[in-house]
Amino acid sequence: MSRRVQWLAVFGSFGLALAGLILFAGGLVVELVARPERSGDGLSPILQFALVGLCLSAVMFLLWFALVGLLLVRQSRQQGSGYAEAYRLIEAFRFREAIPLLQRSIAEGKETADVLMLLTSAYAYTGQLAKAQATADRSVQLFPNEASSYITLANGYRMQAAYDEAVSAIQKAVELAPDQPVVWAELGYLQHFAGDKEAAIVSFERAATHAMPAMYGVRVYYHLAQAYQAVNETRKAVKAMAKMMSARDGLKTWKSGLSAMEGTAYGQALRYEISAIEQALADADAGNLG
Repeated sequence: MSRRVQWLAVFGSFGLALAGLILFAGGLVVELVARPERSGDGLSPILQFALVGLCLSAVMFLLWFALVGLLLVRQSRQQGSGYAEAYRLIEAFRFREAIPLLQRSIAEGKETADVLMLLTSAYAYTGQLAKAQATADRSVQLFPNEASSYITLANGYRMQAAYDEAVSAIQKAVELAPDQPVVWAELGYLQHFAGDKEAAIVSFERAATHAMPAMYGVRVYYHLAQAYQAVNETRKAVKAMAKMMSARDGLKTWKSGLSAMEGTAYGQALRYEISAIEQALADADAGNLG
C-alpha cells in the first residue's frame, strides 16, 4: 500500500467517523423535536438511524487510531527508533539533543534521506558546519534521485551563506520535483539572497501557482508584492499583498527559529527580511499600501 493510499485511508476513516457523529446528533435532534409516532414500545426508525450513525462513528474512530498507529510503527521501522523523537526535538529547536537520536537511527541501518536531512540541519544549527556538509554530501551520494537529498545539500550551503552553491543544489531538487511549490519557494529565497532578484520572482510566481503552507506563502507573496509595486502593477501588487496578509501567521514559524541562527550571516539576512515583512504587514493594516 502506497503512502498516499495509507493517508487517504486515515483521513477517510476520520471523515466517516465525523459523518457518523453528525448523523447521530441529527437523529437525536429530530427525535426530540419532531417526536414521531412510535409503533409499540420499540425505538423509532429515526432513533435507530441515529444509533447506526453512532456505531459507524465508533468503528471508524477505532480504525483511524489503528491506521495512525500502523503508520507510526512503519515510520519507526523505516527511519529508526530515534527518528520520531528527533523530529519533535528539532521542531522545538533542541538540535543538540536530536543529534544522538539521529545517529542511533543511522547505526540501526536506517540511513534514509529524511534522517540525513534532519541530521544535516541539526549539525548546521549547532555550528558543526563541516559535519553538516559531509552529511549533506552523503545524502546526495546515497540518494541521487531524491529531491530531498538536494534540499538537504542546499540547506547545508545556506547555513554557510554559500548561496550560489545552494541555488545550484536546489535547482536539481526542482528538476526532480517540479510540481512542489515549497521547492520553488526555497529556490526563490536562495536566489533572492544570492542577489538574482529577477530569477527569484520567476520562482516565486511558479510557487504561487499552487497552494502552499502559510510559512512559505507569507514570504513568497511579500516578495511578489514588492516586485509588482516596483513596476507599478498595482492590481497584482494588491492581490499579492492580500495573500500575504492571509498567510501572516506563517511568519511566527520563521521568527521562532531566529534564535537558533544567531550569529550566522543567513540568520541576519533572514531577520532583516522578517522585519521588512512585519513592516509591510503593519503598513497594510494601516491602509498604507503605497
